[in-house]
Amino acid sequence: METRVDEIAARVYRLSTFVASGAGSPGFTFNQFLVDADEPLLFACGQRSLFASVSAAAARVVSLDRLRWITFSHVESDECGALNDWLTAAPRAVVAHGRLACAIWLNEMADRPPRVLADGEVLDLGGKQVKHIATPHLPHNWEAALCHEETTGTLFCSDLFTQLGECPPTTTADVVAPAIATEERFRFVPVTAETAPAIRRLGALAPRTLALMHGPSFAGEARRPLESLAGYYDERLRRAVAG
Repeated sequence: METRVDEIAARVYRLSTFVASGAGSPGFTFNQFLVDADEPLLFACGQRSLFASVSAAAARVVSLDRLRWITFSHVESDECGALNDWLTAAPRAVVAHGRLACAIWLNEMADRPPRVLADGEVLDLGGKQVKHIATPHLPHNWEAALCHEETTGTLFCSDLFTQLGECPPTTTADVVAPAIATEERFRFVPVTAETAPAIRRLGALAPRTLALMHGPSFAGEARRPLESLAGYYDERLRRAVAG
């Protein structure tokens, strides 16, 4: 497995590893995102099994001893399995997340104390600004959060818009239909009355790039696909309530 590096927005890089599953499965793409700034930030750590490949790819963009911030959406192996490996390789790096994630996991499991972020707090990276957005249970887990890099309008989506198979680094094509097909197969998003409104709040940020963790990065006016995805979850909830 080889991790490729692509610039998906100005000084925002996608670190992508395709994992073939065999037996006719389309496989799965695992993406992490590196924001190059005075204080570089990594969104999503990846699995420990992929750390050697992903960290080598990251080092082609910035020296790992410059990495200052690490964050992710929620506790899951592909989100933060390699966290402590990154903390070892990047001695200046601090993991940053919301109060809940710190309380239920990071305070005990991270090898260095985490930085607690308030909902809506912005990390000034020097040339880039990353907003922490609490999104409980979206895409899943109580402590879930997403991030928006404000200077490029890049929304780091975690598992939202997940699709199967190998894919190009960026696309202007439809990302909603493949996401719905994946959701219908795996049902990994807990659908509540808060699901669609939370997605619409992301749309209100007017992102210009959707950085998908499992799929291509969508380049373009992103409110429409976010609204379409919210509408799908609205309909799922309506059908569930109707019985």
